[in-house]
Amino acid sequence: MLLEEAKDKLEPLINRKLGDLVDEEQMEGIIRAKGRTGQLLEILIGNKNSPRTLDFTDGELKTNKCDRYGKPLETMFITQINSIIDDLISKKDFYRTHLYEKISNLLYVPICKEGDPWNWFFLPYIHVNLNDEKNYELKAQLEKDYYNICEQLKICIETSDDGYIHTSNGELIQIRSKDSKPYGPIFSNIYNRYISDKNHAFYFKKEFMKYIAQNR
Repeated sequence: MLLEEAKDKLEPLINRKLGDLVDEEQMEGIIRAKGRTGQLLEILIGNKNSPRTLDFTDGELKTNKCDRYGKPLETMFITQINSIIDDLISKKDFYRTHLYEKISNLLYVPICKEGDPWNWFFLPYIHVNLNDEKNYELKAQLEKDYYNICEQLKICIETSDDGYIHTSNGELIQIRSKDSKPYGPIFSNIYNRYISDKNHAFYFKKEFMKYIAQNR
């Protein structure tokens, strides 16, 4: 499915209660499983859930918890880094990274998760294509954040007491731990050792969602 097709299918879902769109079986465990609402959205627009790099042929679908006014209440997961750690350490060109592939063409759908899950609803989507001229400053900041974070990771590995990576922040994105037991440590071929005792991931900070909402 193309991203533009998804936008058309999203229109009739906006501001409708989740309980009016799905059944009890689909709602099961929705509070405990954070990604469940996003999976349901894919089903509702007819996009099959499958292990692929991008949700759409030409872009990515992202959802995040917000209040009824669209204010983000959480950071937003982008991608795990265990398989790309050496690309980050070696500061691979931003525009050739897995990260850029995941964020260069986004369809962001805020989800109001106030009160009973049956009353949750999807807010109007925001389409962010970093190749659009209007997003030049945003793209430049994300590129700056990427290289800054890469440098922070390298410094942590070489100077921290445990020799591990730690939370590393840019203005709009960050890397922090994302894992559950049994933990999956990260091994670096560059350093020929483990550089973390658990997996980590890229996240959009709340500042990113606020920025794209203000500059839509």
